[in-house]
Amino acid sequence: MGKMTEATYFILVALLQEPLHGYGIIKQAQEQSGGEVRLAVGTLYGALDRLAETGWVRVDREEVVNGRPRRYFRITEEGLAAVRAEAARLQRAAAVAIDRIGLAGA
Repeated sequence: MGKMTEATYFILVALLQEPLHGYGIIKQAQEQSGGEVRLAVGTLYGALDRLAETGWVRVDREEVVNGRPRRYFRITEEGLAAVRAEAARLQRAAAVAIDRIGLAGA
């Protein structure tokens, strides 16, 4: 998988605490991004399919709620390593900007 998109990053971050179903992932991603990431259902499940293909997430379990299947997803060790690396990359990038802002006296 290439460069991590903001949506992918927040999907993986949403799954760090516990397995979640689609709506739970949508809510967590929106909350944790400060409202910046608003995932449509179709976008989310397309992303989850791609993340499953890369081995970063997997289906944890499936339940039937009101006659409809509800899949819960779990981040894998590979997904954890990927989100950890992306968080470190973002932190380094932010540090450069913060350093330069400080040097400019802004």
